[in-house]
Amino acid sequence: MSLGSNLDGGARGRLTIGDAMDRLVRGGLPLRFTAYDGSAAGPPDAELGMDLRTERGLAYLMTAPGDLGMARAYVSGDLDLTGVHPGDPYDAMVLLKDHTKFRVPTPTEALRIARDLGLSHLRPPAPPPQEHLPRWRRAVEGLRHSMTRDAEVISHHYDVSNRFYELVLGPSMAYTCALYETPSASLEQAQAAKFDLVCRKLALQPGQRLLDVGCGWGTMVRHAAREHGVRALGVTLSLEQAQWAKEAIDREGLGDLAEVRHLDYRDVVESGFDAVSSIGLTEHIGVRNYPAYFRHLRDRLKPGGRLLNHCITRPHNGRQETGAFIDRYVFPDGELIGSGTIVSAAQDQGLEVQHSENLRLHYAATLRDWNRNLVEHWDECVAEVGEGTARVWGLYIAGSRIGFERDEVELHQVLATRNHADGRSDFPMRPDW
Repeated sequence: MSLGSNLDGGARGRLTIGDAMDRLVRGGLPLRFTAYDGSAAGPPDAELGMDLRTERGLAYLMTAPGDLGMARAYVSGDLDLTGVHPGDPYDAMVLLKDHTKFRVPTPTEALRIARDLGLSHLRPPAPPPQEHLPRWRRAVEGLRHSMTRDAEVISHHYDVSNRFYELVLGPSMAYTCALYETPSASLEQAQAAKFDLVCRKLALQPGQRLLDVGCGWGTMVRHAAREHGVRALGVTLSLEQAQWAKEAIDREGLGDLAEVRHLDYRDVVESGFDAVSSIGLTEHIGVRNYPAYFRHLRDRLKPGGRLLNHCITRPHNGRQETGAFIDRYVFPDGELIGSGTIVSAAQDQGLEVQHSENLRLHYAATLRDWNRNLVEHWDECVAEVGEGTARVWGLYIAGSRIGFERDEVELHQVLATRNHADGRSDFPMRPDW
């Protein structure tokens, strides 16, 4: 029987949710799909599955086809993934990504599906509360990456709960790519290795001054002060991060060397720093702001000083929109670009780029370990932030892991120097780390 005759032939009976799902996926679903109306699709013996539990979930799928609708239904609990833990849906996401190809129905097919599944489901339900997209955001493009707007979106992502981050990130409280020197290294060992690599690339010495922009919970600041005797200043737009970092500095007795301020990096007026580190900030500032960003950081350095820029990148330098799920649930206003654009932007502001390194596979391993922590502490995470937010994080971390494994995204460290007026950089002829 042809697809057209099955969908268009009204005399053949009313379509179920399972019927519609089965017919809209090229080659059939790779997992078992079940729905609240008792229908099903996909192989009956599949180890993994999806269970559509409610009419609201169906409305999410019908009014926002693709990843956004599925994410809304999943975050709200209207759609479950079976056979995987909600803290680590990696296996199900790989299966869906590799073997699920939806097709666009013809107008006649779409009308038949909408009529049989219920026209009432074409009324969009309110998005889950975790979704972040003010109505004026895209209409008033000029307000993106203003100080007020950046503070708002950083708070959305980072001021979730310090306890939640402790459970997911582990004792290091490092929310950036780690460095696995051996395949068996633990997450904590890998994060310590990453910060030490940054310190070595910056050639930090006792008594020097370090500025760490976008410092998070102050891990780099504390590492540099504790392990290298550096006087370190960190700034973050997240009030909760700054408060946590200050308490950690006091606990470790580093108050004479380390400081964290609740401050926009653009408001740092001190200069003459021996080194500047930026670990995971560039993703938030907007590509069009790179010139001002690198100019500001260059001006904070003394001649001969070093800048280490560590950020997520794309494998190309073309403009590409962030996916709807990441944009609305994880990093509002986030922008990624290739490392070539970052290198060019730094050079155009008078910095000499000395070294670039891609740590893509290290980030995949980092995300794997964050998923593991989320699973291990799932009940406490749910109690802390609610199941919807915990589901967002399971989905986001697992999906990001796939992206890094498949070179859809990368992670680059770019090391640059502010040279002396006569062109000297004080950088050795070969890297000294």
